[in-house]
This record gives sequence, structure tokens and C-alpha cells, in this order.
Amino acid sequence: MTRTATADTGISHALGETVRLVVDTLYAQIQSGHYPPDSRLPSERALAAKLGVSRNTVREALDVLEHRAMIRRRQGSGSFVTDRSSRREPPVPGSLGERTSPLDHLIVRSIIEPEMIRLAVMNMTPRELEALARIVVRIEAVRTDIDDFTRCEEEFYRSIAKATRNPLLEACYELTIEVCRQSFRTALMRKHLTPDRIQDYQTRFNSLFNAIATRDVEAAVEITKLHLVEEQKLFLHSG
Repeated sequence: MTRTATADTGISHALGETVRLVVDTLYAQIQSGHYPPDSRLPSERALAAKLGVSRNTVREALDVLEHRAMIRRRQGSGSFVTDRSSRREPPVPGSLGERTSPLDHLIVRSIIEPEMIRLAVMNMTPRELEALARIVVRIEAVRTDIDDFTRCEEEFYRSIAKATRNPLLEACYELTIEVCRQSFRTALMRKHLTPDRIQDYQTRFNSLFNAIATRDVEAAVEITKLHLVEEQKLFLHSG
């Protein structure tokens, strides 16, 4: 397989070289019009045979392309190329997103999130708690849609950040969300977010909300720390 132009200079070293090659190849073919918008990509099996790689490698590469909104998946139908206007641009070479690894991202979250939760528990108003409860209901309604789960997760933590009443902390956390989108944390987590694990995360979000709602600072902080430890274990296991 011939190496093509780099699809995304922010690809983490956590992704294997073979996966990156497949991403590069498919990215170049989509950009060149070989696979035009709304066209269906070959099946995972066909791509694996064509590129001389395993189906798992193809699946990981498709995860990356879906995270970049280069493709969309339809259950039972396959992967389809998106319109250019809906695609997420890869991070600029040398940018913060390009230089931040998933482990870097987790370390920063482990520093920010516990204190963010602590301040939110003390400052959150009843109206904000009601809004947070509605987000938790949406999180609990997710079954298999990982993108929907990720959007709800972002909204949950944005609400927490806003409730700290600290605009600088809120801005810092917004940056972690943006870097997360530019990095491959979502693509890496996609491999692990099975329906059972989504259900486990839903239970944790419910427990975290209950701790926040009852103003139990220590419990809320502890739940947050345990959640981050589990994510770090998943990342290290995937590496």
C-alpha cells in the first residue's frame, strides 16, 4: 500500500502506523473525488482485502474518519462520504490540538475537573440543577449512538464549568473540549464505548448528578476522580 498525503497531522502515536496509513489513503481518495459526497465506501471486508490489512485496522481508520465527519455510518447500510461543508478540519500542524496526546488531555482533565466539580457543587442554582437533570435524562436515553453520547457529555461538563462562576476556569475547560475534538480521544474511546460500557457511564453520571444535587462535595469529587482513572486505564490498555 502506497502512503498518501497525511489525512490529519494530529493523529496520535497511540494509533498504529498501519491505521494511519489506511486513514491517509482513504482521506486522499475522498478528497480527490474518488469517493464523492454521498457515495458508499466499500465494505470493511472489501477495504481490508483491497488494502491488505485486517478488518479491525479498517474499522479503526473508519472511526477516525467518522470523528472528522469525513464519513457517516448507517447501521446495516455501511459508510457514506459526507458533504465537504460538514467536515471538521484537522488541526493545523504545530497547533495545540496537534501537539496534545490523549494522555496529555487526560492529565489536564484530572487537574481541572475535580476542582471544577467542587466549585459547581457549592455554586449551582436550583435552575441550573434542573437543566443538568435534563442533560442526564438525555445521557440515559443513549443506547449505541456514540456521537450523541459525546455531545451530551460535553454539554454536561460545560454546565458544570459555567456553574463554577469562574470565567477563566470555564474558558480553560472549553479549551480542553476543543482540543479533545482535534485529538483522537473520541476515536480511541469509540473502540471501548460498547453498549454495556455506555450503560456503566450512564450510572456514573447519574451518581455524580445525585452527589451534586445533594451538595455532597466529597462524593462528587471522588466519583469524578474514579471516572478519570477508569478512562486512563482504558487509554493505557488500548496503547
